[in-house]
Amino acid sequence: MIRLTAWVHGHVQGVGFRWWVRSQAMELGLVGSATNLMDGRVCVVAEGPKEQVESLLRRLWALEPATYDRPGKVKTIIEQWGEPKGERRFDVR
Repeated sequence: MIRLTAWVHGHVQGVGFRWWVRSQAMELGLVGSATNLMDGRVCVVAEGPKEQVESLLRRLWALEPATYDRPGKVKTIIEQWGEPKGERRFDVR
């Protein structure tokens, strides 16, 4: 099990991006959150098996097919990897 915190930069607010992240995370069996930040970024936290978390990251970058097209436009993603903290579900904040 692993935890990814990803700060997603680009046109990612007001376009349904957080809800898309939630749907992809749930499809992959992940828990965590997607949160709008005041500076226009979205912070994505995902916990689960490494392979599934890496799959979500590839979907954020649009490098792997997703259930439906990713909304918005991602310019860059800053990643931080660590130990899981025991998230229980996937929340949109």
